[in-house]
Amino acid sequence: MWIIWTIIIGLLAGIVAKFLMPGKDPGGFIITILLGIAGAFVATWLGQAVGWYGEGETAGFIGAVIGAILILIAYRFIRRRAA
Repeated sequence: MWIIWTIIIGLLAGIVAKFLMPGKDPGGFIITILLGIAGAFVATWLGQAVGWYGEGETAGFIGAVIGAILILIAYRFIRRRAA
């Protein structure tokens, strides 16, 4: 069940990250949402590794947004270097 919750939080975090980081993304809105989901998983994993979250707990919304923004920054950097 925590995986579904992480995906939902990541979906919303991707949308918020897109609004916080406006501009032309190489992949568009769908890629940004997918990166938000990845950010939520990364934030959950890091939070559990550091001890902020217990086993089965997901990252909070703010953590997921921060993770999504970090992944979006890295994605933009990689895509611009490749182009």
